[in-house]
Amino acid sequence: MRVKVCGMTQPDQVDQLAGLGATFAGFIFYPKSPRYVFKHMTITQIRKVNNINKVGVFVNSSIEEVLHLVDECRLHMVQLHGDESPKFCEKIADYVSVVKAFRLSDNDSVDWMIRPYMDVCDMFMFDTMGAGYGGTGKKFDWSVLKNSSIGKPFFLSGGIEPGDEAELKAFEQQPVAKALFAIDINSKFEVSPGVKDMEKLRPFIEHMKQ
Repeated sequence: MRVKVCGMTQPDQVDQLAGLGATFAGFIFYPKSPRYVFKHMTITQIRKVNNINKVGVFVNSSIEEVLHLVDECRLHMVQLHGDESPKFCEKIADYVSVVKAFRLSDNDSVDWMIRPYMDVCDMFMFDTMGAGYGGTGKKFDWSVLKNSSIGKPFFLSGGIEPGDEAELKAFEQQPVAKALFAIDINSKFEVSPGVKDMEKLRPFIEHMKQ
């Protein structure tokens, strides 16, 4: 199983991710986030990262800003985590791979939410509904996905933590998980916002890749 480690802010930790077995590093370009990457890293530092797939996370940015940072930071993929319209996603997807994030509560109709985006995004991400944007550190009920016909590769996110390995392996056996592309981890593997606990990351990623 592929693993994306999001909210990266420390260049030395970014450099270690590939060696731990992670497939993606997530950089948050949302100024209100405690993990806003430009508080810690420069465009030049991000651009020089070349040993892992770089995902830029944006929340209600302009098309111009997203495409500018894709070019300047040499991002491989864009994750849109705000209220972006299908038309917005389509314009970005003409230039770079797009992951559209949906924040779910227990009674949401996943099929209804994703339908307008099916033809304009490359992948989806399912995260937990919370106040504001970005991670809540809490899980949603993964069973809301089990009767969905997602039809696109998707990331599973939202409060995943050390000790969830068996539950994730069980979820992988669900029919809906045929489209599960990667899992997304963040706050539960941190010492402080944006500073990862590498000793927690290592065994978790190793287990998920088995």
